[in-house]
Amino acid sequence: MTYNSIKDIPKIGFGLWKIQKNLCADTVYKAIKSGYRHLDSASDYGNEKEVGEGIKKAIDDGLCKREDLWITSKLWNTYHHPRHAKLALKKTLDDLQLDYLDLYLIHFPISLKFVPFEERYPPEWFNNPDSPKPEMVPARVPLSSTWQAMEGLKREQVARHIGICNYSSALLHDLMNYCETKPEALQIEAHPYLSQEKLIRLAKNYDLEVTAFSPLGSLSYEEMGGAQQSESLLANETIKTISRKFGATPAQVVLSWALNRGTSVVVKSISDQRMLENLGSATLKLDQEAIDAISQLNLNKRYNDPGVFCEDAFNTFYPIYE
Repeated sequence: MTYNSIKDIPKIGFGLWKIQKNLCADTVYKAIKSGYRHLDSASDYGNEKEVGEGIKKAIDDGLCKREDLWITSKLWNTYHHPRHAKLALKKTLDDLQLDYLDLYLIHFPISLKFVPFEERYPPEWFNNPDSPKPEMVPARVPLSSTWQAMEGLKREQVARHIGICNYSSALLHDLMNYCETKPEALQIEAHPYLSQEKLIRLAKNYDLEVTAFSPLGSLSYEEMGGAQQSESLLANETIKTISRKFGATPAQVVLSWALNRGTSVVVKSISDQRMLENLGSATLKLDQEAIDAISQLNLNKRYNDPGVFCEDAFNTFYPIYE
């Protein structure tokens, strides 16, 4: 299959955040074998080399061709300067063993001081991790300059499509006012406890494809201490009632709600059974009553918030949302 448009993005993607290196290649291979064709990666995840190994094995074994796969990756905060963005993408492509990405995204609207690859890769958030009190060090790089670099990568066709992650409505309006090439995709945290109705509506008004990360809410953050097990959407009584009504699992119900809203999703599991279960949400059709009931669960609860985790984990107060 050849993907000609951002609208062709497979609606259920396989997320690669927090997959351990020693499991990553096999997990990617299993995901492709299970039927996933959209892989969502990032240099900051620290496992792109292993992702590339899994992709190569799947292609070599005849599970798919390169053109059957939609591969997304992201430009990290320390590579926002135009002279570093192209180097960052080349490093990602080398690690993934690919000639191009289907989609390249600015990971956060946060510019940090450059860290050379040979010094530390991926550099993560700290500029000086060996210091007695390590911290983030912002860089004076406007987002407009970073976007110009992204436009150049698209012109060179090393990134077939370009977009942004974790942007607010105000940043999106601003970007649309200065860009020469419009962003094609917006990836944001979105789930029933953070429905993001206005931002999704705005993005679609601008004709952006919207992808929801952490579509199951707290699950991605419980093991990191960023959420309590009691916050799990899969234990929510409304979700459980709907799952019984439709003969589906709670996870399938939540993912189907996201798909019904016109967003794609990226979801992760190392379990073969759950990989297939998550893919099965594509065939679940919820009625409007169920969709409305799930939408009413919104609490504006954000788990991936730099205004919280940068201070807690990286000794730097750096909010990007109100």
